[in-house]
Amino acid sequence: MGHREDLLEGAKRCLLEKGYARTTARDIVAASGTNLASIGYHYGSKEALLNQAFLAVTEEWGDAVGPGGKEGAKLPSDPLERFEKTWEQVIASFDSSRPVWKLQLEVVSRLDEDEQLRDAIRGPQEEGRQGMAEGFGGLDPKADPEKARVAGLFYQALVAGVMIQWLVDPDTAPSAKELTDGLLAVLEDRSAQE
Repeated sequence: MGHREDLLEGAKRCLLEKGYARTTARDIVAASGTNLASIGYHYGSKEALLNQAFLAVTEEWGDAVGPGGKEGAKLPSDPLERFEKTWEQVIASFDSSRPVWKLQLEVVSRLDEDEQLRDAIRGPQEEGRQGMAEGFGGLDPKADPEKARVAGLFYQALVAGVMIQWLVDPDTAPSAKELTDGLLAVLEDRSAQE
């Protein structure tokens, strides 16, 4: 591994251990075994490196809990079963991914003051939505882009809300079964009104 990759790995570790605001260039250098000049040479600035590291951390989380998880298990074709099974994977990952969620909340709280960070996550956010549409709903973003887009918006909002609930109080946060039952209750209420 070269300095560029070492810096990225070191920055990822620092973000998960210290957070975005508390990570210094010296922390990254210590974690990566590189030197301060390497940050500017390879990334331009500490902030650009941290932005890249943040995107890498969230992408790795998505890959780990995405369709089938790390093991690549086949997900059910039935939409409700797939929804529940995917939620089981996401919720099962919570303890190990708690630092990722804390980092996500910190980054979101910085967006008003950091336009460079906001710009850095715009494109990957859309990719994440497409991945969620595929993972949770089995939708192919290329086959039906609009359906995948709106489903991705829904799943992204749901994932963020559920993970905040798990951060605040895991004892009362929803299970995969409760989320599925909640979705069914909303859909049944709608069909009763028609």
